[in-house]
Amino acid sequence: MDASTTPGRRRRRRARDWFVDLTMFLFAVGFGLMVAVGFGESPHAPSFREYGPDLPVWLSVTEQLVAFAGCVTLWWRRRWPVELTVVLVAVAALTPLAAGAMLVALFSLAVHRPPRVSLSVFGLAVVSSLVNAWIWPDPTVPLFVNFLLGVAIQGAVTGWGLTVHHRRKLVESLRDRAVHAEAEARLRAEQAQHQVREAIAREIHDVLGHRLSMLSVHAGALEYRPDASPEEVARSASVIRESAHQALQDLREVIGVLRAPVGELPQPTMADLPQLVEEADDVGARVELVREYDGTVPERVGRTAYRVVQEALTNVRKHAPGADTRVRVAGGPGRGLTVQVRNGPATAARPPRLVGGAGQGLVGLTERVSLASGRLEYGPADDGGWLLSVWLPWPA
Repeated sequence: MDASTTPGRRRRRRARDWFVDLTMFLFAVGFGLMVAVGFGESPHAPSFREYGPDLPVWLSVTEQLVAFAGCVTLWWRRRWPVELTVVLVAVAALTPLAAGAMLVALFSLAVHRPPRVSLSVFGLAVVSSLVNAWIWPDPTVPLFVNFLLGVAIQGAVTGWGLTVHHRRKLVESLRDRAVHAEAEARLRAEQAQHQVREAIAREIHDVLGHRLSMLSVHAGALEYRPDASPEEVARSASVIRESAHQALQDLREVIGVLRAPVGELPQPTMADLPQLVEEADDVGARVELVREYDGTVPERVGRTAYRVVQEALTNVRKHAPGADTRVRVAGGPGRGLTVQVRNGPATAARPPRLVGGAGQGLVGLTERVSLASGRLEYGPADDGGWLLSVWLPWPA
């Protein structure tokens, strides 16, 4: 319901409102004049029963003034639609000249008010039509036929108004649905953007965390072993330089995808797993890779398995430096892929800068495995080390 149809609320008329009001006023006046002319030309002009064939002049003038006043009141039909329509229905029961104003009021009421209100007033209009047919009988038309004709006209006008009312409600509903759909689309876009940011954050953590942990291990070794031989220092410096270069290259690749679709993120596969293990083995601790799977691992499963091993090796360097690690990948189509990373207890002291962490690596890894419909288990091993086991579905 807009401001123009709210009871007691006034608003400034627009040009369209003036045009509609003028049209309705002229229709009501024209309808009244047509009725008056028709009565005047009829040899059996209807009249009040108690006055016989001719009306007194004063009563005829009063009838015309009342009918014209009813037409004038149509300019305020938006402000008091129910009250005005009820009054015009009562007036139209006494004078046929106000029938046009009553029809306009019935139409406007049906447009701007709920159907139960307009139908209730229409019931009063039916009674008014019966009273009018009895007060102003037409000798050429039976009373019942005259009554039905009036009811039919009033019903047609009311039905037209109800049609307009429901059409406006439908348009308003569609507009609201469009607004809600736009809001939902905007929300989905924000969620998609948030997911993209999370994906990029995971890539940065997985890629750079691995490289920077290798840098930390070798830098810590140089710091805490001042008696290292020149060969060991040169070897560690070479690994640091290579890891720093690779970390910078990985960072450029990950940041570069901010301007590209998410599907273009640089993603590893199972074919890159031996290189990952070899790089970790070069750090100093022994890392063994055991592959016991048949067939070609699906791309998504292989990518998840690679990230699992990468995160596990990073955690080993952080929390168990010098520990021997065994990486086992086993499975097959229909049986799933099992990835186990087991490390023994630490054999070297941990520099203070390598201690702790926010624990976000395992949290992100759990989410990644969950998205792949897999299972993740981790905890202390019997020998004092740590065991991380992941099962991933591998369709047959």
